[in-house]
Amino acid sequence: MSDVVIPVDGQRVRGRLLRPAEVAGPAPGVVFVHGWGSSQAQDRSKAQHLRALGFVCLTFNLRGHARTWRQRQTVTRSQNLRDLVAAFDCLAGHEAVDPERMGVVGSSYGGYLATLLVSERKVRWLALEAPALYKDGDFDRPKRELNLDDDLPAYRRTPLLPADNLALRSAAGFEGDVLLVEGERDQVIPHQVLANYHAAFAGARSLSHLVIPEADHGLTQPEWRARYCATLADWFARLR
Repeated sequence: MSDVVIPVDGQRVRGRLLRPAEVAGPAPGVVFVHGWGSSQAQDRSKAQHLRALGFVCLTFNLRGHARTWRQRQTVTRSQNLRDLVAAFDCLAGHEAVDPERMGVVGSSYGGYLATLLVSERKVRWLALEAPALYKDGDFDRPKRELNLDDDLPAYRRTPLLPADNLALRSAAGFEGDVLLVEGERDQVIPHQVLANYHAAFAGARSLSHLVIPEADHGLTQPEWRARYCATLADWFARLR
């Protein structure tokens, strides 16, 4: 495990690279992108599980989080998407990684960004846990202000087609493998959002959808996190 510094927009975001002890030839790579208000620490356990399976994993902190928390009030979706693109390119360009076998794991806001990424980079595996959904307008508006939109909860309860939303359009063009995970009692991301994503991924090579019984948005109970982690590891092991 080693620390990495990723340049983006004249700044630096910090990450952590986890490499298997032994690999024969270039290994598949997986980038983890955390949710809003969280950090790469939330992904460490999941990354360690995939490292044990032979994946090279990269976790990192989006701008506006961890050491760059002072940017929380101003950072935008556009900037955070560039953070993710830079992190993806960093891992894909690593000597130990096969750039043709790249996956992304995103949670909540990170799942939204990960879905946008597949329109910009070649992704083979896409795992989304409670992926968020936002209106397309004001993409350069501070992300923090988006959650203050009184209409956002109603928007997330609305059936949407790929033509209605940028992330769903990106999903519609994805031809890799998809894992969708939701908590049965998620009060932040309603089931309709997952239904919209599920329908949008019609062109995916495969699509798996897990509902964790009783689980909330943050998977706050150890057994819920363990279920997600085990599902994620099994899914990657089966597809690699």
